[in-house]
Amino acid sequence: MDGAERIRTLLGPADPARTIAVAPPPVSARDLIERAAATDHATGRRRVHPTRRLVLTAGTVAVAAGAVAVLRPFDERTPDDPGGPGDPGGPGGPGGPVGTLLVPVAYQFDADPPAAGPQLRTLATKIKDTGYDHRTGRYMYHHTKGWGDPVMSSADDRYHVAFAGESKVWQAADGTGSQSNTQMEPQYPDQESRDYWQRKLAGPEVADSAAMIPLPPMELTPPPADPSRLRELLKVEYGAGAASKEVNTLYARYVVPRATRAQILWVLADVPGFRWRGRVTDRAGRAGVAVTVDEREHDQQSLLIFDPKTGELLAHELLTLTPVRISAYQLILDTAWTDRIG
Repeated sequence: MDGAERIRTLLGPADPARTIAVAPPPVSARDLIERAAATDHATGRRRVHPTRRLVLTAGTVAVAAGAVAVLRPFDERTPDDPGGPGDPGGPGGPGGPVGTLLVPVAYQFDADPPAAGPQLRTLATKIKDTGYDHRTGRYMYHHTKGWGDPVMSSADDRYHVAFAGESKVWQAADGTGSQSNTQMEPQYPDQESRDYWQRKLAGPEVADSAAMIPLPPMELTPPPADPSRLRELLKVEYGAGAASKEVNTLYARYVVPRATRAQILWVLADVPGFRWRGRVTDRAGRAGVAVTVDEREHDQQSLLIFDPKTGELLAHELLTLTPVRISAYQLILDTAWTDRIG
């Protein structure tokens, strides 16, 4: 019995992560050690550290399947600016150099955003069906991408590189199924970090495919549409920051029906702290509407991006409010019911 299983056995029903499918990391410990060993030892030690998101969830023993992260720099370019992610010749475009730079999500309401409650209630009354609302299947399917898990920094903490991964999960109601993880190109908060780490590290080896990993049985209870039970599930008593993280976990684990999607928006509308950011574009280029909450006690901002038509969660970010904008960022690219794996 390995360490994780021993801990789960000791905790038993008290284990807060007993229903969570733990995904293998997108970058193995051996790979990280080899990357670090490839650096110039004359410059001193290198530090590999988790994102703030992982620090916050360390007490739960495990992290939900598909939970991933990203870097966010100060660069104020928009997707339409030259060299931005929408520029085919820019660092994020096709044909750009290996390892890309990221830019912030541009908010419609950047300064003095209004309270999100009224807008969330309006959205809850207008959402429509999505592709999976009238379908069934044995497996819940989720396709996610993310960046920044883990983050590696230079000895002087000036230069940073964030590793990236893609995950596809097929999971039945009893927890069984399969998952594939694929390592993607790393990303950097600024050009200086990119130049530094590409000199120090060997070129990244990006896998063309990923082997299927079997998922163990576990109890999975579908999210309720009842408002009182949803408030308990989303941990709203701990504030908007906790609620935003639970919303991300819920959407990354379940196929959420329309009635529950609407109730989630109603519940969030009553949680103090959420601010309305209006129209945004996520890192996959999809149009959405966003809310944020500042968690000054943790020096971070939590961002949720919803589909304005269906109310589905498109992306979640935890941005550190420090000079080096390192954050956890996840894209939920596809959700569906299916009877087949692969």
